[in-house]
Amino acid sequence: MLNVSDVSLNFSGQDLFKHVNLKFTPGNCYGVIGANGAGKSTFLKILSGELEPSSGEVTRDPKTRMSVLKQDHFAFDSYTVLDTIILGNPRLYEIIGQKDALYAKEDFTDEDGILASELEAEFAELNGWDIETDASRLLQGLSLSSDLLYTPMSALPANDKVKILLAQALFGQPDIILLDEPTNHLDVHSIRWLEDFLLDYEGTVIVVSHDRHFLNNVCTHIVDIDYNKIKIYVGNYDFWYESSQLMQRLLRDQNRKTEEKIKDLQNFIQRFSANKSKSRQATSRRKLLEKLTVEEMPASSRRYPYVGFTMDREAGKDILTVDSLSKTVDGVQVLKNVSFRMAKGDKIAVVGQNEIATTTLLQILAGELEPDEGSYKWGVSTSQSYFPKDNTPYFDGCELSILKWLEQYARDTTETYLRGFLGKMLFSGDDVLKPVNVLSGGEKVRCMLSRMMMYGSNVLLLDQPTNHLDLESITAVNDGLIEFKGNVLFASHDHQFMQTIANRIIELTSDGCIDRPGTYDEYLEWKDARQV
Repeated sequence: MLNVSDVSLNFSGQDLFKHVNLKFTPGNCYGVIGANGAGKSTFLKILSGELEPSSGEVTRDPKTRMSVLKQDHFAFDSYTVLDTIILGNPRLYEIIGQKDALYAKEDFTDEDGILASELEAEFAELNGWDIETDASRLLQGLSLSSDLLYTPMSALPANDKVKILLAQALFGQPDIILLDEPTNHLDVHSIRWLEDFLLDYEGTVIVVSHDRHFLNNVCTHIVDIDYNKIKIYVGNYDFWYESSQLMQRLLRDQNRKTEEKIKDLQNFIQRFSANKSKSRQATSRRKLLEKLTVEEMPASSRRYPYVGFTMDREAGKDILTVDSLSKTVDGVQVLKNVSFRMAKGDKIAVVGQNEIATTTLLQILAGELEPDEGSYKWGVSTSQSYFPKDNTPYFDGCELSILKWLEQYARDTTETYLRGFLGKMLFSGDDVLKPVNVLSGGEKVRCMLSRMMMYGSNVLLLDQPTNHLDLESITAVNDGLIEFKGNVLFASHDHQFMQTIANRIIELTSDGCIDRPGTYDEYLEWKDARQV
């Protein structure tokens, strides 16, 4: 058990959170959520002991072992992959070093023999004889070859290093695992493997993630950082989100009788408890939900931006024809003979192993790049808006305020209209006067989405639109694209985003593309069936 007792953290005279009292118990997975800047990663650092709270304490049984997902990708460049993974259990790594030093001695004494015997016993108790097997299993689960075990970390690309550090955090059956954005840079198969690993894991998991699908599959509880407080709620992210929305509606409607409110909440809990889930934690989560009282439901102060796309005119039947597109980038062919047609109403997710390929395709269709071969044709009644993955050219060196920056793209340039629009995107008061070149990543994305909404286009092209956004903004963009009546072509790593928006999946391959109608989950099922 991990206990948090009266913990407060103060930065420069301001409380990030205060008087936090929590208990984290084995067999549960806790998803930590909160707006950008609320202190999610900071809270994990306090739990791990990397950061001291201003007051209070974090305690756990000294016999328990805590493992933390490291964030410094270069910290282990002097080690091999195998040694890096073993360092997930520092005591085991220490024993290996002690044993090697003992057996290398020329004058091996009786005392050395006794110490060696003790070390061998502890080595066996820590499953030391299965090190290579366990490490190989972790690598394979994360879509890496076990041939990498003796490769220097310094020789690996950044994305592979991320996976090795995740393998390190999972190695050796720790009692508590702390994970900060573990699905970043993981492919879909690695994420699904990680979900299965955590569902089978019997210890305590505490995870920060912006991946709603991941949180829904693995979490038994949500840890919400809000109002400068940290509270634990039973259920996964969807339950937290829907129940917090319901609570906000009930709190706004103060005239309703208390009995009616309680009945509404109880009906909601019963409905959600009955939902089926592929998660093996579903049964235990349902039992927890059934014990909930009204007082344990979340009331959130979260603010959600308004993301809504309207069309100036409806497109005709002809939307887009792509014929044998090919493109080479930096000497590598990333697109080869890509052909497809987009029908009216299609919302297509573009996926593939090579992110450069998906970005290149969207850049070509947006008119920012020319193909080497092939052609594409937009329908005469279509109009397109493009959201690039890299928005640097729109902000670097630009000293315009947010208000003046957006004015460039608006048809109604009155300050009243622009302030009202920006208020819906969570830029209020003097915020709109900030220079755009000093904005955070999430603020820049909200500006780019605002720009797109100004155009009234009937086709939207989006390349990783949820990057840098908090869960509230991701939900808003997700809902906005679901409601949009036009066509969408987009790339994303967000499972729930793709599942709820796309009616077609186009996978870019080394020799063309695979075009599958249906949802993202149906596409994954089809892929799985092909691999059997």
